[in-house]
Amino acid sequence: MSRITVDIDLNRVEGDLEFQVDLEDGVVVDARCVGTLYRGFEQIMIGRAPRDALVITPRVCGICGTAHLYAATLALEQIAHITPPAHAVQVRNLCLMAETLQSDLRQSFLFFTPDFCNAIYAAHPLAAELRDAFTPLKGSVVRGTLKATRDVLGIVALFGGQWPHSTYMLPGGISQPANSRRILDSRGILAAVRAWFEQSVIGGRLEEWMALDSADALFRWQAAAAGRERSALGLFNRFSRDIGLHRLGRGTGHLLSYGVNPQPLSEARELPAGFFNADTQQIETLDQSQINEHVRHSWFLDYPGGRHPWEGETIPDHQPGSDRYTWAKAPRYGDKVVQTGPLAELRIAGEPLISDLLAREGDNTWLRQFARLRRAGWLIGAMSETLQAIKASMDQPHYIDPGIDIWPDGESYGLVEAARGGLGHWLRIRNGVIDKYQIVTPTAWNASPRDSAGRHGHWEQSIIGLPVPDPANPVDIGHIVRSHDPCLVCTVHFIGSQRKTHFNV
Repeated sequence: MSRITVDIDLNRVEGDLEFQVDLEDGVVVDARCVGTLYRGFEQIMIGRAPRDALVITPRVCGICGTAHLYAATLALEQIAHITPPAHAVQVRNLCLMAETLQSDLRQSFLFFTPDFCNAIYAAHPLAAELRDAFTPLKGSVVRGTLKATRDVLGIVALFGGQWPHSTYMLPGGISQPANSRRILDSRGILAAVRAWFEQSVIGGRLEEWMALDSADALFRWQAAAAGRERSALGLFNRFSRDIGLHRLGRGTGHLLSYGVNPQPLSEARELPAGFFNADTQQIETLDQSQINEHVRHSWFLDYPGGRHPWEGETIPDHQPGSDRYTWAKAPRYGDKVVQTGPLAELRIAGEPLISDLLAREGDNTWLRQFARLRRAGWLIGAMSETLQAIKASMDQPHYIDPGIDIWPDGESYGLVEAARGGLGHWLRIRNGVIDKYQIVTPTAWNASPRDSAGRHGHWEQSIIGLPVPDPANPVDIGHIVRSHDPCLVCTVHFIGSQRKTHFNV
């Protein structure tokens, strides 16, 4: 029995990700997800004025800046008991949905499907169609995605002044109200994106696509028209399932969502928050007090067990050569390893098609990626409805001055669903300044290392047991990891100098 360790570089977007996998006779028997960068934002925030969070935390990530701004704003509003007006909440939701939509489309066709053009698939009957559609910078779907996603970010710029790193959300509302010009321009952008999505991505009307409520209905609908079979979705479905991606990448079945779109003057969310317990197959009420972070296998100053973010620490303690192997912490919900993202979001919301597919086939690489395209369709419809609500509320206030000179002492949190899943900011203020600031990102949930009890994180679990015929081209590992839309820049922020041998996917 031969055993080797292989370092695999999986970079394609911000951040730096490695997988160390132990192979015995070509099968993964152990896996370590290595975040090679140290994120120092939690330490940067200590001692600063609370409003500094609105400027600094959106710069955690160049992809999810709107989500970080929203989470920081919610945390500040909670600690000071500030209720923003409905108009402001609607604009915030619209901009976050626009950011999520661009991320879902870019991830699908600029990040995930390019692996379908890998040389290993050159002899596949669909190879020519795959290259025509998904070749980086040249494929027809890729070119359409670049234009559509550039345009949709214009909605954020219309209301927020810029993207990324916008700072238009404030405790008490937003910096400027909507007007007829911004609404009209946003409607035009959304209509063009919808037309492209219908023609190129799904090959049919959005209403028909969103009405599908079962696996059987999905595949009947796709096969009923040649345009649907040849669409980006049809090509993705046919190829993914032909190579067995619906049988790959099962990790933890536990799912976590913080809920989508806070509702004005309410604790409710348009899509509800919750925890899907895979042991009972039940959805439980989300309890943020159950969230804790472990550092036993991370390069941080150690503490026993897991700690809630209000009690946790992010003090670097790099120990090369030890059994610690990453700059990422290990978040857990109680004692559960969870995954987060669009699959979790839609299942917890009870979306019929996703619920049926999950019940039939379990979580898997194809379904996680399919759920992202499903969510994109939902977002287009929800954004249209939100624009209607914004128009109806234009005569209402966009900002209510909370009149705060000195921020009250206390603890608070802000939870949002970013493009990649649940994003949380936990804040503590003492003597008018930030005493604690902890961020738990979606990729931290998915890419976590082992915890204090030795439980592997979700990505690690999803890789263990996978055959790797060619360690120099471990394309299946790329499929599995990229189905989560990893964003390592959110998780880690410092590159080390140790040289390693990498096998590029």
